[in-house]
Amino acid sequence: MGARNVTGRKRCIVVDTLGVLLVVSVFAADLTDADGAAILLAGVADRFPRIRQVWAAGAFLGWFVTCCLQVLQWVVTIPSRPSHQRRFQVLPKRWIVERSRAWLTRPRRLAKDYEELPQCAEAHVYLASISLLLNRLAPRRC
Repeated sequence: MGARNVTGRKRCIVVDTLGVLLVVSVFAADLTDADGAAILLAGVADRFPRIRQVWAAGAFLGWFVTCCLQVLQWVVTIPSRPSHQRRFQVLPKRWIVERSRAWLTRPRRLAKDYEELPQCAEAHVYLASISLLLNRLAPRRC
């Protein structure tokens, strides 16, 4: 596809099996998903050494899977829908990331990209994640 001039940003997130945010990276939208994930996973391996298995989207097929297996010794599983499926159906592990992404875009500040610097956008995603965790620990009583 060559170089594309796409404006905007992408948010790439890593969550655990409960949907708790571990790491977020905000980068230019003209970068491919696999390249953005490679940038993100460089820091994940150092901060979370106990990770052994990763579930990823179909956009990460190819060199990303082999890199994770050979360099990081991670098993990458890409859930795919059954061939006989005609309607929408929730894919169990993939849905965790989509649900977490929806939770993180609830705050108005994260619904649109208002930030000039990617570091500020990442900080606001972390703040939204902290707010979600605090609400899980001690729900508001009205």
